[in-house]
Amino acid sequence: MDELLQEAVTKHEQILKYIESLQIGSKISVRKIAKEMDVSDGTAYRAIKEAENQGLVSTRERIGTVRVEKKARTNIDKLTFAEVVNIVDGQVLGGSDGLEKSLNKFVIGAMQLEAMARYIEPGSLLIVGNRYQVHRYALEHGSAVLITGGFDTNDDVKKLADELGLPIISTSYDTFTVASLINRAIYDRLIKKKITLVEDILSPELPPRTLKGSSTVTDWEKLVEETGHSRYAVVDEWNRVIGMIASKDVLGAPKEQTMDKLMTRNPLTAVPQTSVTSAAHMMVWEGIELLPVVDSKGKLLSVISRQDVLKALQVIQKQPQIGETFEDLIVVGFEEVREDSGHLSYRGVITPQMTGRLGTVSEGVLTTLMTQCAYRALKTQKKGDFVLENFTAYFLRPLQLESQIEIRPRVIELSRKYGKVDVEIYHGANLVCKAMLAAQAID
Repeated sequence: MDELLQEAVTKHEQILKYIESLQIGSKISVRKIAKEMDVSDGTAYRAIKEAENQGLVSTRERIGTVRVEKKARTNIDKLTFAEVVNIVDGQVLGGSDGLEKSLNKFVIGAMQLEAMARYIEPGSLLIVGNRYQVHRYALEHGSAVLITGGFDTNDDVKKLADELGLPIISTSYDTFTVASLINRAIYDRLIKKKITLVEDILSPELPPRTLKGSSTVTDWEKLVEETGHSRYAVVDEWNRVIGMIASKDVLGAPKEQTMDKLMTRNPLTAVPQTSVTSAAHMMVWEGIELLPVVDSKGKLLSVISRQDVLKALQVIQKQPQIGETFEDLIVVGFEEVREDSGHLSYRGVITPQMTGRLGTVSEGVLTTLMTQCAYRALKTQKKGDFVLENFTAYFLRPLQLESQIEIRPRVIELSRKYGKVDVEIYHGANLVCKAMLAAQAID
């Protein structure tokens, strides 16, 4: 069975390497790959989907699946025209060769051609109705075109789009809806951009040194002498992680003892798309110093240490805040107030966005408010980030729209590893909500 598994994995990887070797723009199909690589349609389909996840191929309307250039994560805030097509449920009328180009800005053509001319430039996207002259002008000046209202354009414009490699797209949505959808997509990209992933901190150096299950304590000692490290991943003959070994595991063991008898089996692992914060939480929570990074098949790609993760977290804290999450939006209107006693409290107003279907504040919003204010209180006494471990809340009274509230977090215990906070929310003199939470420090 292991031989069959090895053969299947090898075929999968061979197909991915084959796809990667194809020229940009080459058309790909399940049947073609299956015939070329002598595999089943199912194996070919799975490999093509994996290639799509890796950004090696893209499926385009009226064209099919084609090999595309893999884009670096540094451009994650840039939308491609192909992504715009998906966002607006559009149809490509021409210029499909330029779908992988990125747009720098979009322009709404709600004015005379002479007035909009100064806003049209290469790399932009003009959003306009059924104005053929404007379509042609935009293409001639390096701008793609998005036609709203489900309108078409003439054959001359489509031909020009194909010649210039600039997409011309039609959508049934109106201009306002299209602009809102694209704005939302760009905004989401900005939020994603500030989330550092494990793949962003992986070392570009050679693959990490490892041991086999059949390696002995003597082999471990030689590796320690060569590298100066004491923790290693243990892999099988197909480079899949099966365990971790550290100095405490080999202490007092005979020199001839093998790793499979000493290692920690089924270790925690991360994938390249794991966020650094999640990796840090995992390592601190489990008390581990080295985390293997594996691919979708469990094969070892690299390892990250606790030092790597903590350095990345320090960099994240220094980054400008690009884009706001729901948490940011909920707490942004609350003012920090220092009381005479020295305690911090936070004052703000319940906005329409915070209410539920009954017109009272959402319990989820209150939970977020209490959690975020508790974190702020902890950070005034200890630097670093905190991860919620336990939360117990009591909702005593309903809060109406536009109610002015005060949130009072009180740190009742703080150690190197943990913090405990009591949080109360008051409306006037009335206690409306109370919670106790415990958070683990990532430092």
